[in-house]
Amino acid sequence: MRNLALAGVVVNAGIIVTGAAVRLSQSGLGCPDWPECTTRSLVATRTPGQTMVNTWIEFSNRLLTFVVMAVAVAVFFAAWRFRPAGRDGRPERRADLIWLAAAQPASVLLQAVLGGVTVLTALNPAMVSVHFLVSMAIVGVTVVLYVRCTETTARQRPLVRADLRWLSMMVIAAAGLMFAAGTVVTGTGPLAGNAAAPRYHLPLAGVTQLHADIGWLFAGLAVALAAGLRLTGAPPRAVRLGWMLLAVMAAQGVLGYVQYFTGLPPYLVGIHVLGAVLVWITALRLFLALRDRGSVMAAAAVPAGAVPRSTADPELAGPGQGSRAVEPAPGRPPAG
Repeated sequence: MRNLALAGVVVNAGIIVTGAAVRLSQSGLGCPDWPECTTRSLVATRTPGQTMVNTWIEFSNRLLTFVVMAVAVAVFFAAWRFRPAGRDGRPERRADLIWLAAAQPASVLLQAVLGGVTVLTALNPAMVSVHFLVSMAIVGVTVVLYVRCTETTARQRPLVRADLRWLSMMVIAAAGLMFAAGTVVTGTGPLAGNAAAPRYHLPLAGVTQLHADIGWLFAGLAVALAAGLRLTGAPPRAVRLGWMLLAVMAAQGVLGYVQYFTGLPPYLVGIHVLGAVLVWITALRLFLALRDRGSVMAAAAVPAGAVPRSTADPELAGPGQGSRAVEPAPGRPPAG
């Protein structure tokens, strides 16, 4: 189950990057119609005003949708069949995982429609922005599923102070604002997918500065969170993810300034999009690492009648709990 959940993360993150490649290669209208490539052909064919390279880049990205759908369907069936041990030790179907998995094929259909509307509106910048932000939301769903399929349905137990949990939520919110501002920069600048595509009627320098300012806000919050986790003795895994978020964000910030002052070379912008996806995934992993619901593997090893106490992973358990994953039920002698 976890491997398929990871595949869902990879393919949904990957199609964001390939979608950026379509835009950065000026191939956004390589197939000017939808769901067909042109009004005369379902598949890639010569289109007035477009090279065959542009057409094939756009059409190939459309074909990748079928790969994403295949993985999404596989994830759904895996979640449906996945029956880890419940609180009483008996296998049970997990409704939370099924809903998270069902969201993936549904989101593929939604994104196909949004992509079609984007093409039919000649790459309207507002539609391009929505298309990208929905893609990032879908990646968020896949990350949550990847984490949740290793956890039980027990009530979550906080592993850090309440102020640090609030700070982690502020980091997530700032990331969303940063991505939204980034789409406005894209819709204002020269790399909107086609030379004839409409643009936001905004000053490029102004929206770029806004995007950078939000990036600095995000960085400040991330620094405060990482330092707080380190200084308050948070679980080692959460501390590592905090430093990892800072490293990815620092690389992303440097890349953003380099691409701006070098005239927005498409290959650097493409790497910047990949960096945004990695920042998002890391921020979500960190947010989810600040609480514990217990480990599915630990629950599966609990004898009948025993009550799971905490995850068996010492990095996620509280102080002194790493080697005490379960507590014998009343009246039952300890094992061994």
